[in-house]
Amino acid sequence: MKQAEKVRVFALGGVGEVGKNMYVVEVDEQIFVIDAGLMFPEDEMLGIDIVIPDISYLVENEARIQGIFLTHGHEDHIGAIAYVLRKITAPVYATKLTLALVEEKLKEHGVTTKAERVEVRSDTQLSFKKAKISFFQTNHSIPDSIGISIETSQGAIVYTGDFKFDQTPVGMARVDFGKMAQIGEKGVLCLLSDSTNAEKPGYTGSEAVVGQEISDVIYNAPGRVIVACFASNITRIQQVLNAAKDHKRKVAIVSRNMHKIIDIAARLGYLHIDEKMMVPVYEVDRYPDRDLVILTTGNQGEPMAALARMAKQTHKYVNIKEGDTVIVASSPMPGHELFVSKTIDALYRAGANVVYGQRKVHVSGHGYQEELKLMLNLMRPKYFIPVHGEYRMQKAHAKLAQAVGISEDRIFLIDKGDVIEFRGGHARHGGKVPYGNILIDGLGIGDVGNIVLRDRRLLSQDGIMIVVVTLSKEEKRIIAGPEIISRGFVYVRESEILLEESVKIVKDIVTKCMQDYVIEWSSLKTNIRDALNQYLFEKTKRKPMILPIIMEI
Repeated sequence: MKQAEKVRVFALGGVGEVGKNMYVVEVDEQIFVIDAGLMFPEDEMLGIDIVIPDISYLVENEARIQGIFLTHGHEDHIGAIAYVLRKITAPVYATKLTLALVEEKLKEHGVTTKAERVEVRSDTQLSFKKAKISFFQTNHSIPDSIGISIETSQGAIVYTGDFKFDQTPVGMARVDFGKMAQIGEKGVLCLLSDSTNAEKPGYTGSEAVVGQEISDVIYNAPGRVIVACFASNITRIQQVLNAAKDHKRKVAIVSRNMHKIIDIAARLGYLHIDEKMMVPVYEVDRYPDRDLVILTTGNQGEPMAALARMAKQTHKYVNIKEGDTVIVASSPMPGHELFVSKTIDALYRAGANVVYGQRKVHVSGHGYQEELKLMLNLMRPKYFIPVHGEYRMQKAHAKLAQAVGISEDRIFLIDKGDVIEFRGGHARHGGKVPYGNILIDGLGIGDVGNIVLRDRRLLSQDGIMIVVVTLSKEEKRIIAGPEIISRGFVYVRESEILLEESVKIVKDIVTKCMQDYVIEWSSLKTNIRDALNQYLFEKTKRKPMILPIIMEI
């Protein structure tokens, strides 16, 4: 391994937010990209389906990219991979299950790429000109989760991925304690660690407890049991299947997305299913309620959306009825708490018994404070960057790092695009790289920006008023109109005087402009807009979007 003069670390997503994880490590001229996740839209992103990181920096430096390394198969870590591989061609390194989920994603998006796919295991070692890369197994709510160590001549840059330390995990998810301690012994220059639960004291609950709790709920349920969880939470799905089998119930799956993931996981041996207990969702009415468990999730793998439709009786296959038991086996995503509480309310109104928060039917896949401290103590990094979380979570993680002996001047709370540069084993701030959000709306990728969102916000607040006028330039007179069309501003039948006065104002402005020989469309439109804005605000204290349309004969 050659001497590395300069190591740079920065995030294109995943800091100051939950989701959209994408981190970049540059060792001299070589670039290593870690994860390519998506984020679900915030409330003010009206109509947006998903959000991905802006990768313009990677596109410009495509020739230097050595590979994209994926830690596990959750949407917030691989959800953007199809969009990334449309723009850049680079080898993708991931574990068996993660690669299978990536392949499914590329197929779904119709992306054909020459990018090589390389399967790695926790004991794989890769050598590059300026760095060696090794992996260590972590414990998370999806199998095949790994952390990544990029070894440079200045020390290792380690990214934990999502992790917790569960002493009684489900399945094969054993943690590589020895490997982590070894990496720490060798010398970690900088640790990037998951901050999601940095504000929560103690330890995350064990999956073993959840399995028992789900089994108890299914055993005691008088009718159907509907379980909502993330589509990619394979651990939770296995627990539901086990409990259903123990209590001799049939299982139906309501979601194409979940079907695909379950098929992949079962084919690769990460999920064990007794085919005799599976029934198609369109046949559920043929079975007694007491014999059914229904597994559901939303289109994007987010569980509450489908439950909301079931509660409103608008779901295609399954609607909530009296006597149903609903298990919400997921924690609300930050920013979606209100939607979750309203959905639970609607489920109760529809006659269901809802089991959530107060019983241990779900535990987080991310470590609490004591586990984060354990990771810091195993790795003993020289420098520390808390990532994967909102700013308050990063701040809480920084305090934990200080508690285990890392001095404040060696902890960097970074924002997206902030570069931390290492030379000779010493760190400093090294400027900024381009960063941002790419918003995906339907088939449009990045065509909705701040201006479109601002317009959507204005339309949602005060509505729109369209003014149509037809003019004859030669005769300098109005041929037709002004006609006013209003949507989402006022109820037309009750506001006739307001609209008549608006028509009069437009007529006066157009006539005056034509007499003054101002037949410059843009200034005419501006005059109409200004006059109407002022009048309507005086009368209604609202500011609708005003669109003048001028036609010429």
